[in-house]
Amino acid sequence: MGELSVRELPLFPLPEVVLFPQEVLPLHIFESRYRIMLKSVLETDSMFGVIKWDQNTKSMANVGCCAQIIKHQTAEDGRSNIITLGQQRFQILEIVRSTPYCSAMVSWINDENVDNFQKLDALKDSVTEALSDVVKLTSKLTNSKKNLPEKLPNNPMELSFWVASHLGGAVAEEQQRLLEERNTYTRLKREFEMLDHTRKQLAARTALKESFPDIKDN
Repeated sequence: MGELSVRELPLFPLPEVVLFPQEVLPLHIFESRYRIMLKSVLETDSMFGVIKWDQNTKSMANVGCCAQIIKHQTAEDGRSNIITLGQQRFQILEIVRSTPYCSAMVSWINDENVDNFQKLDALKDSVTEALSDVVKLTSKLTNSKKNLPEKLPNNPMELSFWVASHLGGAVAEEQQRLLEERNTYTRLKREFEMLDHTRKQLAARTALKESFPDIKDN
């Protein structure tokens, strides 16, 4: 990311979407204000901020993730399809303009320094094991083949972002909390608790299905 710890960043608020570092996010740009934003960022460093928009409170979150455009295609009618990659997280310091699109002064944020690598590595291994069990049990329960990527991130912080990004269901609020968390261990611990809960539920349903094969799973 950039050398400056504070910079102005165009913002793209999205409902129910939380971007994490190193995760891919495809977007379809059709509103005129975001067409203007896209043209501007492509002329500079191809960076803009993705931030969660709350449709109930009509407000943005305070923490988001910078997106870098890695591929773009613009149609004759001006609409564009872009592929972005999550970079560093940021915190909004001040909204500097709202038209034609929103832009803010932001500061980059990082996780706190690790004081116990052994404890963190042990938790990382537990999360990886729970994730693998959830995938295996889901495959068994649904009679479908599901696999984890061949290479999950080995770095605990990167793994925590990967897991957070791939949570299933309507989990934007939980994802936002995980994005805002600045302690890798705390983030991984929360993810382990969620995975372990899911693992236990799936194991119980699988045992029930094996004991009573004629019962259809709802």
